[in-house]
Amino acid sequence: MPADGSGTAKLIALTNVSVDGVMQGLGLADEDRRGGFERGGWALPLVDEEAMTRLGEVYGRADAFLFGRRTYEIFAASWGAMADPEDDPVAGPLHARPEYVVSKSLTDPGWAHTTVLAGNPAAVRELKERMPGELQVHGSGQPVRWLAAEGLIGEMLLLACPVIVGQGTRLFPADGPDRALELVDSRATRGGVTFQVYRPAGRPRYATQTPHRTS
Repeated sequence: MPADGSGTAKLIALTNVSVDGVMQGLGLADEDRRGGFERGGWALPLVDEEAMTRLGEVYGRADAFLFGRRTYEIFAASWGAMADPEDDPVAGPLHARPEYVVSKSLTDPGWAHTTVLAGNPAAVRELKERMPGELQVHGSGQPVRWLAAEGLIGEMLLLACPVIVGQGTRLFPADGPDRALELVDSRATRGGVTFQVYRPAGRPRYATQTPHRTS
């Protein structure tokens, strides 16, 4: 992954994860039951007013939003259906700025300002090259994984919640490409949610010698 991504726009991936790396079903209990997942709703009780204030700051600086289809439909059914969204620091930017969805099957998005992109890295690369500012990817685990593999992510913001979910889809699979990360910012709310900002930093370094032991 290049150190600064590629193209004009800065692509930032934002994901809520548990301590054990789960990103599935963070919102409501029945949000995502794929694979027999039964522990949905683990993040909402931990996202307090302080965390929402910081999230509002993040959403407020976005110039556009990018989603995978599943995350887009979750957002459209919740934030997209809010009355008076302009009064909410998260819903306001989501309603005011363009949304892009990477999908091979979505043909009739129900949310205004939505453009469907081909579900491949080339379409996102072209979008990055023609738009300025900050393009934010929220959730969208499968697109985030291939965007990272293609070197298109410039920063990653992980909202780590103090909980071990114990089952569910992880942000990164057990077998995949390796990458080093540079921590550029880390903050914690009083409730224990940490906001960790990383930038890609090439390949990791691995130890090549067994440590010398003295008796």
